[in-house]
Parts: sequence; C-alpha cells; structure tokens
Amino acid sequence: MPLYKSIVINSQTNVKIWHINESLEQLKSNIQLKDESLNSLSRMKSEIHQKEFLSVRLLLNLFGYSDFDLSYDDFGRPILKDGYFISITHSSDYSAVAISKSPIGIDIEKMRDKIQKVAYKFIGFEANYLNEKSDFYLRNLTIIWSIKEALYKFYSKPGISLKKQLLVIPFDDENKTTAWILDSENRLSCNAIFLEFEKYIFAITTRTP
Repeated sequence: MPLYKSIVINSQTNVKIWHINESLEQLKSNIQLKDESLNSLSRMKSEIHQKEFLSVRLLLNLFGYSDFDLSYDDFGRPILKDGYFISITHSSDYSAVAISKSPIGIDIEKMRDKIQKVAYKFIGFEANYLNEKSDFYLRNLTIIWSIKEALYKFYSKPGISLKKQLLVIPFDDENKTTAWILDSENRLSCNAIFLEFEKYIFAITTRTP
C-alpha cells in the first residue's frame, strides 16, 4: 500500500499522503464510487488526473470514510457528511487528504523552474526577504506558493488575492512559520507547516490558537 506518510498535526487534525505508483486498473479495483464520481472519472481525459482522483478516495478509506461521504459545494470545496473539515490536494505522483475538527487547508506542489516566471503573481510582502540569487530560491518560492494555496483553501473566500492579502512570514529551520490573511472583514493569523520530499513541497495551514 503506497501510503507515504501519516502526520498528526494536533489532537484535532490528521494528514495522510499517498504516493501514486499503481496502475490505473489497480487503483480502480480497490475503490467503490458513487454514480456521480464514476461519471466525473469517465470525463477525465488525463490518466494522471484519474489516478489523483482515485488515490484521494483511497485515502478517504484509510480515514474510515468512503466516496459516498464526500460532496462538493457550489465553489468546488469538499464537504464531509459528518461535519468534519476536509482539505484535498494532489500533484502528479502524490495526493493528500487532511481531516480536522477545525478549518484547514493543504497543498502539494512539485518544485519546477517555471514557477519563477509567475512569481510576480503571488509574491508581495515576501519580496522583502527572498533572494533571487540564492541556491534555495526555487525551493523558497515553492514553499510560499504552497502555503498560500493552503491558506486560500483554509479561508474559503473566492477572490482573495494571493499576492496582496496572503502574507508568509520568513520561515525558520523547523519547517514552520506564521502566515496572515488580510481581508477587509478579517485579519487572521495562521500556523503554516511545510515538508520537503522527493522535489515536492507539502504545506498545511491551521488557525493560530
């Protein structure tokens, strides 16, 4: 079973990460899907997207849920029937699911050079401490992007600006930092934790106690 990692964030929050290395048929044979999900799967032209979709359902099973417990709201945000909060992410070879009693957001990103070309779209405050000449510039850009994507899912408000309204404080050597959501209605502080593995960055955001 390619469960890559299980992480206990706190007493309310757990994460499971799946390494997708099975064939599409192997994934299909281990999962039961509702009709709506079968229809969604059949419309996916990319085998990678199909594998991501199925691996998320397998992760749900490991949490004790099934595809029948999962639905989506009008904005595409995942919802569990029992009221627990859920966040889902995937990127090529990995997928992840986080479940919590409180709002959460997660993201996985593969480190790619092309992120440097779009940095101007999401780097604002962070330009004060980023060093473009650093050997870690690509890594640090990916960390910031992943944290901001996780923040976006955590806050669940369409239209929030990644560049202007989501701020990532300089991160330390312990793979954690503070991030801020600056909205006209709210000013929220969040804990951000990130992991680096196999040229991927995983990030999770939760509300600061």
